[in-house]
Amino acid sequence: MPKTGHADLPLHGGTVPKWLADRMMILGTQITESLIFNFGRDEFLRRISDPMWFQSFGAVLGMDWHSSGITTSVMYALKRGLNPRAHELGIVVCGGRGKYSRKTPDELLFLADKTGLNGDELIRTSRLTAKVDNTALQDGFQLYQHNFILTIEGNWSVVQQGMNAAEKSARRYHWCSLEMSEGNPAAGGHPLEGNSAEYNPAAGVEIIKSGSKDRFLNSPHSGVTGENQGMILNLANKDAQSTRSSILEISRENPERIISEFSKINDYRHLTMPRHEDVRAEDVDLKRLGAVLATSYETQNTDFESLLLTPNLGPRTLQSLTLVSEVIYGTPSRFSDPARFSFAHGGKDGHPFPVPLKIYDKTIEVMGECIERSKMGYKDKSDCLRRLHTTAVQMEQSCAPMADFEATIDREKQHSDEWGGCTV
Repeated sequence: MPKTGHADLPLHGGTVPKWLADRMMILGTQITESLIFNFGRDEFLRRISDPMWFQSFGAVLGMDWHSSGITTSVMYALKRGLNPRAHELGIVVCGGRGKYSRKTPDELLFLADKTGLNGDELIRTSRLTAKVDNTALQDGFQLYQHNFILTIEGNWSVVQQGMNAAEKSARRYHWCSLEMSEGNPAAGGHPLEGNSAEYNPAAGVEIIKSGSKDRFLNSPHSGVTGENQGMILNLANKDAQSTRSSILEISRENPERIISEFSKINDYRHLTMPRHEDVRAEDVDLKRLGAVLATSYETQNTDFESLLLTPNLGPRTLQSLTLVSEVIYGTPSRFSDPARFSFAHGGKDGHPFPVPLKIYDKTIEVMGECIERSKMGYKDKSDCLRRLHTTAVQMEQSCAPMADFEATIDREKQHSDEWGGCTV
């Protein structure tokens, strides 16, 4: 049951205003529903357990692209949007920040009663993932947020975050139950990339059978990475078995003995966000961003006919939809530069530009229509959304890296009033 990754984020204060929180809830739910409709609930669990995808997802929703607040706001938006539709979508978000994290066991018991799932085992799993990251893995971060995402099939992901007050930074941890079975390369890998070791954090890691009592302590972390802070105590590493045995022996015989075995953390999915708030050229894959803009402003491909006929849909909305389509259809290797996704709807702190509410609302409108038409059997618009991503990838092969990054941001800011730009 490997942990699928980790992200280091600068601490940010403040709150998310209602005008953004409500839009995040709607668009976040739409993107999740589209993923479930196209690829199934398990694929959403895999995506949300990938720290790179999670950061890109938050950025496309208009949150500050690099701050710790992206974790709280995205999970709260999903809980608000998904839980009222649990019967329809078959997925629920439990827990939250602070006191809400402590309500996770009660929420899981309620769900178990409604679904027939094993509530005691779910609670044990929730507590063990928290204990591993907060106690067995002593890296200087204390958990203050815990979200347990559960599907009707009983599969789950955990997204939790710890704080290091002295360093003024937060660390987000991701888990995914699916990596025990079909998520492992030996069992089929990722449906979009085949047996991709880049996406699949279980590559090269011993498969832990579900019946093993040590499955949470036998290298469940396929990667907990970030800025090197020197030696840490990682009792969840498979090589720490002798240390754990020694601790048990000490607890029985000699409480004054000192633990002397330390284990290094394995390296896999690594995301360390910079301290600067503004989006800089070095934060973005300029070739990919250039392809997005070219798709939005230059292509007249008739494959997009049904999208282009949407009333009042112009190039700027197409830019946002192209980035949204990448979050839905993009393969994991394309989320290495989460800052690029802030060019969909900006950020509430004004970086790279104010949130363009008129564009945001148009994105929500088009996404809603795509989903509803797909439910009725008409996939014309959802197919167009998929082709937006495909076209951007194809254009990326031949286009040059963006020549003037700052000019792109300036153009957004010049049109900010026209597009209903808002900041906090």
